Formats: sequence, C-alpha cells, structure tokens
Amino acid sequence: MTAQVEREFDVIVIGAGAVGENVADRAVRGGLTAVLIEAELVGGECSYWACMPSKALLRPGTALHGAQTVPGAAEAVTRTLDAAAVLKRRDYFTSNWQDDSQVKWVDDAGIELIRGHGWITGIRKVEVAGLDGNSYQLTARHAVVVATGSAPTVPPVAGLSDVDYWTTRDATSAREVPDSLVVLGGGVAGTELAQAFGRLGSSVTLVARGALLGAFPEEAAALVAAGLRADGVDLHLHTGTKGVRGNDDGSYTVELEDGAEVTADRLLVTTGRHPALEGTGLESVGLGAEDGTELRLTTDATGLVTGGEGNDVDPWLYAAGDAAGEAMLTHQGKYGARATGDAIAARAKGELSGAAAPWSRYAQTANQHAVPNVVFTDPELASVGRTVRQAEQDGYNVSSVDLPIQVAGSSLHAERYEGWAQLVVDEDRKVLLGATFAGPDVAELLHAATIAVVGEVPLDRLWHAVPAYPTISEVWLKLLEEYGL
Repeated sequence: MTAQVEREFDVIVIGAGAVGENVADRAVRGGLTAVLIEAELVGGECSYWACMPSKALLRPGTALHGAQTVPGAAEAVTRTLDAAAVLKRRDYFTSNWQDDSQVKWVDDAGIELIRGHGWITGIRKVEVAGLDGNSYQLTARHAVVVATGSAPTVPPVAGLSDVDYWTTRDATSAREVPDSLVVLGGGVAGTELAQAFGRLGSSVTLVARGALLGAFPEEAAALVAAGLRADGVDLHLHTGTKGVRGNDDGSYTVELEDGAEVTADRLLVTTGRHPALEGTGLESVGLGAEDGTELRLTTDATGLVTGGEGNDVDPWLYAAGDAAGEAMLTHQGKYGARATGDAIAARAKGELSGAAAPWSRYAQTANQHAVPNVVFTDPELASVGRTVRQAEQDGYNVSSVDLPIQVAGSSLHAERYEGWAQLVVDEDRKVLLGATFAGPDVAELLHAATIAVVGEVPLDRLWHAVPAYPTISEVWLKLLEEYGL
C-alpha cells in the first residue's frame, strides 16, 4: 500500500552522485541534517559509467604500450590485450554496478537516503516518488541542492533518432568489444573511448565536426591525434555528419558531409553534455526555460542559484556540479560541492552572510582560474588554467613559452619519447595563468602546475623549485630557462 510520508531536514540534496554526496557530507559535518535523493545508483555517473570504467578500459593499453617502449620490457610482453581480462577489471572498478559500499558510506556519514525521483514543488519543498512505492513530502529548513549531474547532448543528425546508438554509458559498460565502431565527437570522451576500443581490437573511425580536442593547444592535440592514428583509429576531422541509417545486418552507416560513408557494427555518440535539469521542478519556483531553449542555472561562488522565488530574500536554492553548468569534471564538481556544503552550514549558523570572499572555503574561485583537466589517452594531455587565447580574451598582458619535452627523465621513461609543454604567463604580475603538458604519463606533472597557478607563485620564486633528476619534471627547468630565468 502506498503511503504519504512527510519529513523535514536541514538540507535536501537531489542527486546522490559524487557531488551530492560531498554537499551532504559537508552539511552534516557542519552540524546539519541532510538527505540524499537518488533514483539510480548511489555514487553516480563517475563511479559506474564515466571516470572509473573509462579509465579502467584505457589503463591496460597504456601500460602495455609503455612496456613496449622500453627495451628489456618490450621483449617480455605480448603484443595484444586480453579484452576479456580488461572488461573483468573494468567490472571490478564499477563494483559490478552494485552500490552497496556507497550506501554504507552514506549511512556511516550520518546522511539519510531516499531512493526515488525527486523534484521541487515550492520554496524549500521537494516531493519524491519513492522506488518503494511511497510518496515523500519533504521540507528543507535551510537548503535544497540540485546535484542531478548532466545528460548527453544529441546532435541534430538525420536518422539518429531512429537507430539504437551507444552513449558513453553503453560504451563504458559494454559486455563485448565490437569488431568495428564509429565515434561521433572529437572531445575528451570520444577521443578516450576511440583509443580504448581501438586497443581492445575494434576497427575505429572517429568523426568530428571540428578539430580533435579543440579546447586544447594545437601542438598538444596533435600528439594525441598521432597516438590514435598509430593505434589504427581513422580520423575524419573538420567533417560534418549528414545522416545515419541502420542496416538489415544490424550495422550502422554514417554518411559524412564530404560524401564519404562509414559502416560499423556500433555507433557511439559523444557530442557533449548538458545539465540534467529536466524534471527537477524548477519551474515551480520561477526558473523554467523559455520556449525552445535549454534550461541553465546561474550560481554565485557558493553555488547559490541566482533568481528563483524567495532566493534573493532568504537563500535556500543551490546547484552543484554539472547541474550548475560550470566545469563539468568530477574533481571540480566535488570541489564546488565541498564549498557549497560548507556555505550552507555557515549561513545556517549565521557565520556567512552575503557574498563569500574569493579563495575562502565557501567560494569556488578555482573555477575561474585553475581548472585541471586530463585526457587519459596515450599520450596523455594535461592542462590547468587559461590557454593563451583565453588569457587574451580575459584581458591579460600575456606571453607563453613552449617546447618539446626532451629531458633525461623522458628519455629514460621511454624510447623515442615525444612530448610538449607550455606555460602561459601574466607579464604584469610575472605569475602563471596556465600550463599544458602532452606526452606519456604527464598527468602526474599537473598538480604542481595547479599549485603554481592557484598560489600565484612568482616565476622568480618558482625558479627555486628544483626538479628531481632524472624525472620528466625537469621540463619545468627547461621552460623557465626558455622564459629567460
């Protein structure tokens, strides 16, 4: 029998992914009560369909290739991956799509969990259609947080809606490796999955309307493109897709705008994501989208939503992670979630009023200055902060220094190591605005750059940060010498 249950909490969080978990955890640490509402697996996209499974698919190929580039190790390894073993290891990192350990963490953290679909019905009001058949009418004393993540953006390609294509979820949870695969999209997800499946044995074609990894410097993206081509991935860049059709044998044919056609057993669409706000009830508090437009939320540095009924008088509605539409990266979403949870607790206790100070524990200031991003291809691409173009657009007096990664550490790391590095400098203050590294295993260089950007370390002080010899980090010394120090 269906029951109607009325409950009250200090904080209601819609969405129990990594972001929602962090908001609720910080609120509870701050002395508040919190409830998570989730209709799918607790832990969210990253744990089961994105970061963890995709990196689990990529890592074996990178490890194998790494061994193949070092004499002595190369002679001791086979030349192909064991696809079944790779998929089994992927299953381990997704906990076989079971969320028992995540649910235990929520319980141990003192957070309540209601499984079901939740939506806002009014100021501080949330209704949940529970998966247990009950209807929950919830009231928040202090805050409601929308942490519903993001959803795939489907391009307007003729025939696409008529075929059963893969999204990233389908690719990262695939039970077998297709003989052939067409990937639409040249962003991070498309690039990573194209290489992963290419190394697992698929014949892969990647089609991108623009450049490969177009948000990154061309020199860095070119190294990744070369890596994909070396793995047999056929790249069609700056090429539009005219249409898609399914064939009688179950395959898919993609018609390109240049007149060419590509046929494959599977079609993977990775053309971006958007905040998953549909069905969250935001229209009930005056935040619905205009006709024909996609709903987007604007937030301040604490995650407080701009607009919405009652929000300007007595703050109550927040958005965190991908739902806020800022940097759609798990680590950045968790960072923002921590700030949001702390801010909610501080406002509840009267310790925070008005705007939060930049770089305080309540402000997501790094979102504007130092967002780290890694493309886990082989070679890797790692960046933080502004590119030269972004710095110029933001009005900085900017210079840059770049060079190949050719140091003792890289030559020891692998035969014929190829890499590239760049620093972006604010010439007025002589501090770093950004950095990019491309090459095998450069992701581990990134946190040093992130610290330098966040800390606004002067270059003449950074000169005294001596890199250990012989490591790839020696490239820092070469870059600073190239700059003139």
